[in-house]
Amino acid sequence: MRFLIAVIDTATNSADSDEMQAIDAFNDQLVTNGHWIMAAGITGPESATVIDNRGAQAEIKTGSVFDSAEYMSGFWLIEAENMETAMRLASAGSKACNRKVELRPFIR
Repeated sequence: MRFLIAVIDTATNSADSDEMQAIDAFNDQLVTNGHWIMAAGITGPESATVIDNRGAQAEIKTGSVFDSAEYMSGFWLIEAENMETAMRLASAGSKACNRKVELRPFIR
């Protein structure tokens, strides 16, 4: 099964060097144990672009569709045997990056 672990951040909570080392160690564990698909940090909502091309003419707006102090600042895509394993990995990811995370399974 594949899962998304979304890292939840705020504008005032950037990763320090200790957190980056812990994240690197967590990434290495994911690779070693066969759970790694990919991971990335992403820019904040101020650099988002919302594109709606459902109508006759595309609407393009700068900024996020979500209005919240919290936002997704990065993610891991992982492979896990089951939800229990994914929960354990998400918990370890939260500890490593010192942030809340949101775990979601892929639709089959």
